[in-house]
Amino acid sequence: MESAARRARERTPGFLRETPLWKLQGAALGLAARDVEVWLKLEQLQVSGSFKARGMMNRLLANDIPASGVIVASGGNAGIATAAAAQALGVHCEVFLPNVSSEAKRARLRSLGAQVVVGGDAYADALAACLARQRETGALLTHAYDQPEVVAGAGTLGLEIERQGGIPDSVLVSVGGGGLIGGLAAWFESRARVVALEPERAPTLFKAREAGAPVDVEVGGIAADSLGARRIGSISWDITQRHVPEALLLTDEAIRSAQLWLWKELKLAVEPAAALPLAALQSGAYVPHSGEKLCLIVCGANVDPATLA
Repeated sequence: MESAARRARERTPGFLRETPLWKLQGAALGLAARDVEVWLKLEQLQVSGSFKARGMMNRLLANDIPASGVIVASGGNAGIATAAAAQALGVHCEVFLPNVSSEAKRARLRSLGAQVVVGGDAYADALAACLARQRETGALLTHAYDQPEVVAGAGTLGLEIERQGGIPDSVLVSVGGGGLIGGLAAWFESRARVVALEPERAPTLFKAREAGAPVDVEVGGIAADSLGARRIGSISWDITQRHVPEALLLTDEAIRSAQLWLWKELKLAVEPAAALPLAALQSGAYVPHSGEKLCLIVCGANVDPATLA
């Protein structure tokens, strides 16, 4: 992860942003545990509007890019991040999206010059179409969450948190395919308690733990466009087995309530996936101990502002 951070800094200076770490007391977030210290890692302010830019740029910089460019399947954020990285490097980008992807994310991709292909009911369908196309063109495949360079790039977020604020007691993070939690858990290991959060309607890690191995699950609900992977990534599965003690499920209602609270009270316009950490606290799914220092990863802002009314 230190190598990933150094590579981006040296080869694409100014592309990635050091996003703010905002420290608040629990009372400021409407929590009953008023003496806890809550760190909001505002990664929705990252280039491309999500943490994904870290991993996607690392993937591109770590490999030779053919004339056919790069290709990715995504619910939206990984595609936007790949397109932004490709634009910065001056290479072609093709992005495959499922039908569940938002029009706001599709428009953003086109504005970045990406060639956009939409089809299939879920991320897995878009991935199958993407892989078939990649075999035809030989483009560099960027996986949304299950490549070493992508996980390592996401892990630079942990390095940045530690440099800005030290090591928190706990880190609450949303899980889709697992690239973000894999990177964070690999960075913090046993030095902080990393807690996995998933929607009840997209429980990839939770169901894998029940089964004892990654399994396919049905996905849907309010955060499906960002957290809609049907199976936890193999890299993150291995890491989370060692370093993530808890996987908690949240209702769509709790997620939506937290998303709207972040907008109305703090003026943070974020997508549903970014609201899960606050939802875990406000719903009582995660109960902090007295004086605990919690870091909430506010992971993405690719949301249609009209949905926050």
